[in-house]
Amino acid sequence: MATLPSLWGRQVLPFYGALLALVGLALLMDVVLHLADAVWIGRYLGIPGTLLILASARYSLRKRKIIASGKPGKLLIEHERLTWLGSLLVLVHAGIHFNAWLGWLALGAMCINVASGLTGKYLLGRVQKRNAAKRKALTEAGMADDEIAERVHFDTLTFNAIKQWRVVHVPITLAFGVLALAHIISIFLFWGWK
Repeated sequence: MATLPSLWGRQVLPFYGALLALVGLALLMDVVLHLADAVWIGRYLGIPGTLLILASARYSLRKRKIIASGKPGKLLIEHERLTWLGSLLVLVHAGIHFNAWLGWLALGAMCINVASGLTGKYLLGRVQKRNAAKRKALTEAGMADDEIAERVHFDTLTFNAIKQWRVVHVPITLAFGVLALAHIISIFLFWGWK
């Protein structure tokens, strides 16, 4: 019987790769804007980024039956894409500027929110299917239940940890919303309207 690669190498590392790709692309875009002497563009990318993130909330509203229109599967895909793109724009908007603490708190909450959302998207379903396939393969190979449990112990612990993603995702979404709103209000109050 061929052994299946570990859950860590097959699922967890690619998840972190996807998260790092988002941050890497944001940094690349920020560098390009700096090199092109167009940093001012980044200042305004927070607006469409925030609007995209807000538009992605249709999935959550549908899932909680607050709205009735839209197919959940299609709305989930829309949610993932709009949130990823909106987060990218907000990350470029934040750039490498350390003068706005409220904005940085909102950005930190958004990053935690994106990470927890990616956990749900990339890991939970895949891990569950992979664990079931691994257990089935080991059972078909004639292993005893105790030996199977020992072989999948680390994978089971990893899966149980990943299942807790909603515990972080929902409250951090609320925190991100409050911090982002406070950041937006402070911008309107203190912007140099000329």
